[in-house]
Amino acid sequence: MIQIYHVPQTRSLRPIWLCEELGLAYEIVPVDFSAKYRASDEWRKINPVGKVPALRDGALLMMESGAMVQYLLDRYAEGQLQPPRGTAEHAIYSQWCWFAESTFARPLGELVNHTRQFPGPKSIPAVMEEMKDRAALSVDAVSAAVQNRAYLMGAEFSAADIMMGYSIFLADWLIPDRVPRELLPYWNRLKARPAFQRSVLV
Repeated sequence: MIQIYHVPQTRSLRPIWLCEELGLAYEIVPVDFSAKYRASDEWRKINPVGKVPALRDGALLMMESGAMVQYLLDRYAEGQLQPPRGTAEHAIYSQWCWFAESTFARPLGELVNHTRQFPGPKSIPAVMEEMKDRAALSVDAVSAAVQNRAYLMGAEFSAADIMMGYSIFLADWLIPDRVPRELLPYWNRLKARPAFQRSVLV
């Protein structure tokens, strides 16, 4: 049984959403998100940097959400939700998957981290604005990519949309005023998917 260590609104949404799209059986393992527990030896044995999520599948233990998505695709999806490997289409698919986390989600995460480290009046406005501006550049890039197409790869939904959907989820929460209306049809299509709706209720 696939086990996903989960806290709502965290990156565990990605592998959960994928399991729902593929109809894979999985078990949710709730995680205490307190700083004390995440710093504990018990949790650090599962995720050495104290983050969420983690995934177990038999003897395999993983701690990176994007890698979880790719592992589940390669092991269980039988070619679904990604283009054939070695093709130009798979290269673009991979680009969007990596972009979603390494470029888009990074400044959004820094907004959360900065607010946690420097709450209220201690926050540094210049830092916050820089992170918002960097995230807004990513929002604009995604918005341009999905104009005149249903999904990142064209007419067909793929796991790149799962990776990107979580980053848009964060942007809609953290910088809603920087999400252009041109992106909303794409975001609304993602939110309307039954698998997404089930995953956010877990």
